[in-house]
Amino acid sequence: MVTPKAYSEENLDLIRKQFPILGTEVGGNPLVYLDNAATAQKPQCVIDRLNAYYSGENANIHRGVHALSQQATEAYEAARRQIAAFIGAEDSREVIFTRGTTEAVNLLAACLSQTSLKAGDTVLLTEMEHHANIVPWQLLETRIGLKIVTVDVDDDGLLDHADYLQKLVSVKPALVSAVFACNSLGVINPIKEMIAAAHREGIPFMVDAAQAIPHFPVDVKDLDCDYLVFSGHKVFGPTGIGILYGKLPLLEALPPYQGGGDMIESVSFAKTVFKSPPERFEAGTPNIAGAIAMAAGLEYIAGLDRVAMEQHEAALLQSATDGLLSIPGVRIIGNGPDKVSVVSFVMEGAHPHDIASFLDAQGIAVRSGHHCTQPLMTRLGLPGTARASFAFYNSLKEVEVLVEVVDKIRKFFA
Repeated sequence: MVTPKAYSEENLDLIRKQFPILGTEVGGNPLVYLDNAATAQKPQCVIDRLNAYYSGENANIHRGVHALSQQATEAYEAARRQIAAFIGAEDSREVIFTRGTTEAVNLLAACLSQTSLKAGDTVLLTEMEHHANIVPWQLLETRIGLKIVTVDVDDDGLLDHADYLQKLVSVKPALVSAVFACNSLGVINPIKEMIAAAHREGIPFMVDAAQAIPHFPVDVKDLDCDYLVFSGHKVFGPTGIGILYGKLPLLEALPPYQGGGDMIESVSFAKTVFKSPPERFEAGTPNIAGAIAMAAGLEYIAGLDRVAMEQHEAALLQSATDGLLSIPGVRIIGNGPDKVSVVSFVMEGAHPHDIASFLDAQGIAVRSGHHCTQPLMTRLGLPGTARASFAFYNSLKEVEVLVEVVDKIRKFFA
């Protein structure tokens, strides 16, 4: 295990060896994995933790008095406490395990639709939201008559902050739900200032932090967000696990999302009494192994020098930006002073899917298409982009390989 303060480009090879998949080949070429915004790779410690749970701890939680059940329960709740500490939550009861960001947003939307959201209310989104933060609210348009209003994005993919402030007052939304870092462009929104502005108007705020937490520390107390969601698989943990954070008084005011075992105090055919958060929102057997291994992934990155990690990712971003812009006919989509390490680009004469296919033939994994942000692509007048997204285990040499192959693609289509 790399010790704290050990992260540097000099020991990057050591770090990469802790991610087994990075040593594989694709089509006879070394894998260059640049699709981290879709899902991040897993260090050996996360893989080992999953294996250890299923090999020696596997049992259902909260119900059994036998030793394995008690052990699994403690590991599961320890993971909750660890994740709460990682995001700065005051109380581990504010952390609800879900299947990922998507379910977390759906859970919140469904519960709010039974309490504070009603027909005619408005939810304020931005034009750069992921579909997971659009479709759940659209479902409520049909079910309860909710309205959706969006904040404008400019031609560079940056949020129009003046439009945001104006709509807080003119629209008077019942909730603001906005992305911290845009998955398709990498643009970072001034989320702390946005939250403060919403709170001045008495409006609660939900943060989609799925693309932020892998790249820099996120503290819910510092942000003062009311709700926050993110996924385990983007922070070097397993798929099928995620988090909904909510301030405890707000969670206590919400009804259950689903009904079943483990979320009840008592059940009769006359009446059911539900548990308090977080159990109220975790019906049935949860992804126990996923929660435990997700905590292991967060523990791994917490043990590294995150300042050095951010600096390295910034260097990757700058190198990729400079390299791609040096290629005639290539245009980067999403430009601004604050970005996570995501480069989204288009090329004259080549469809993004063609670019991705050519790159894949050389072992380079990138994403192409609308990246689950179709409204944003429509706003920018694009069918989609090719997207290279970097993590701390990527190297500057991999950036050079990306740029070299993109230049060859340009010459092919010229």
